[in-house]
Amino acid sequence: MQTRPRPKRYRPKNKRRKIPKPGAPNLDLRPHQVVLKPLVTEKGTHQSTRYNAYTFEVNLVASKDQIKLAVEELFHVQVEKVRTQIRLGKSRRYRMRLGKMPDWKKAIVTLKGDDKIEFF
Repeated sequence: MQTRPRPKRYRPKNKRRKIPKPGAPNLDLRPHQVVLKPLVTEKGTHQSTRYNAYTFEVNLVASKDQIKLAVEELFHVQVEKVRTQIRLGKSRRYRMRLGKMPDWKKAIVTLKGDDKIEFF
């Protein structure tokens, strides 16, 4: 009597998830090396007006504490909390070959009280 083969486990994103390699221990990043640029998008401006939250592209190896200290030093505000996302790079075609854009890290920084950051 032959048995039915077991189905393979379905793991959609666990295989593709990339964990960034941490930098050297005690890596000392300057504030302008942590916060690379602000992300000015429609959703970001809505969050800044309604929730007092601002989005930035940050260094892949930067921690939440480093991001908090860098924003406080660069913009002279008080940070309440920091949320981060690692965004996977999109695949792009270059002539006849497939390429991949680099992964990047996004930080959503919520400010305390009446603090504001003016980009323009």
